[in-house]
Amino acid sequence: FNNSSGLLRNGDNIWTATSSSGTADVGAAGVGNRGSLIPSALEMSNVDLAREFTNMIIAQRGFQSNARTVSTADEMLQELVNIKR
Repeated sequence: FNNSSGLLRNGDNIWTATSSSGTADVGAAGVGNRGSLIPSALEMSNVDLAREFTNMIIAQRGFQSNARTVSTADEMLQELVNIKR
C-alpha cells in the first residue's frame, strides 16, 4: 500500500484498504519497492501480552477456587464419615 497508515482496522489482525491507503501493490518480495523476506529470522510477536497475562491470571484463580471447593467438599465428607462412626 502506498499509505499503510490509511488502512482500516477491522479486528485484531484484519485490515481493509481504504481510499487513503491506496491499492495493494501485489508482486514478488524484494522486487521494486516491496519488502524482502529473511528466512529463519526471529520476528516480533503480535500477541497482546497484557491481555494474555490477564487471561492466565484469571484461569489460575479459577483453578485455585475449584481446588478449594474440592478440598472443602472432601473435608465435609470426612467429617460426615467421622460423625457416623
